[in-house]
Amino acid sequence: KVKSQIEEKEGRTFDVFTAVEFKTQVVAGTNFFIKVHVGNDEFLHLRVFRSLPQENKPLSLHGYQSCKTKHDALDYF
Repeated sequence: KVKSQIEEKEGRTFDVFTAVEFKTQVVAGTNFFIKVHVGNDEFLHLRVFRSLPQENKPLSLHGYQSCKTKHDALDYF
């Protein structure tokens, strides 16, 4: 659901976009930290926010880190 948001920020499209790992953090909603394989040896780390159900808002990309590898630790950011 956030692929188009990251493609817009990066200024390119991804043929491969596969989540390979994730962590969660409960706040006033939920932060998802997701490691995404985007082709070759390239990975992105995404922070996606899901608001509380009663707020009825879509998932939103709240941050990302590029130039990551398969072995980079997925840390909170």
